Amino acid sequence: MLCVCLAGCAGTGAPSSYSVDNNGLLSLNCAPVTTSEEVLFANETYTKTRIVMHTQTGGVVTYLGAPKNPTAAVVYAPGAGEKIASHEERLIRYAAAGYVFLFVDTRGNGAETPGYPFNPQADFNRFEKGDWPQYYQVICDLSSARKMLADRFGVPVYAMGSSNGGRYAAVAAAIDPQCAGYVGISTSDWGMRDAAIRQGYSGDPIRFATSLEPSTCISKISPRPVWMFHNATDPVIPFESGKELFSCAEEPKTFTGFAGDHGINSDVDDRIIAQWAQIYGTRG
Repeated sequence: MLCVCLAGCAGTGAPSSYSVDNNGLLSLNCAPVTTSEEVLFANETYTKTRIVMHTQTGGVVTYLGAPKNPTAAVVYAPGAGEKIASHEERLIRYAAAGYVFLFVDTRGNGAETPGYPFNPQADFNRFEKGDWPQYYQVICDLSSARKMLADRFGVPVYAMGSSNGGRYAAVAAAIDPQCAGYVGISTSDWGMRDAAIRQGYSGDPIRFATSLEPSTCISKISPRPVWMFHNATDPVIPFESGKELFSCAEEPKTFTGFAGDHGINSDVDDRIIAQWAQIYGTRG
């Protein structure tokens, strides 16, 4: 196995910063990252690489499947508990169609990247002290990954996410104007803002909860495309919740049902690849 380390020190340059306005709209300034890279597999179809992004708050593990001469790329944020092992065939399939697929092992998702599972109370405690909520760190990670792929391949890079990951990806696509668009699968708002209002909170708790919700910023993705996929009988995130988030997006946007239950699957892959084939052509 070949290991390639890019020069530079993690955390160089100006530190990352964030702000949340009175309407709960999040803005991020993400410091540049450096990377270390290990090639795990290579053949004529694609190269699989493990890349660690070294941020100012620790290493974030990603897995890259890349064909020669890709036409587009995706940064994928997984749902709770999703591991790279369940996406091995997906890396190959997207590469065969001409697309780069980057799986981001998001912070606290239980695999290789340290962190805690989604915890709005812990993040609000950080927010109150002026520290970085982990939620905002994940959004920066996705934006940094988007820039890494754009710099490397020179192709449009989309933010994609399934379930919880779809929520992160929506915010990342909205606040990063260089992101080519958004693909959300079996996803919706968190419901944190409405819950906080029902409990009688006001001020900073509402402002922070609002900053977590994809609906706060999804309209900012336009005129870049929004594609959302949801199963009508989803047992985890109700179909109507997905439709409600979709209603907050501006055109161009498409909402599509799919066969399955919850989360990304081969039917969703078929539909995404077919959609991109219309835009970028098919690989002969």
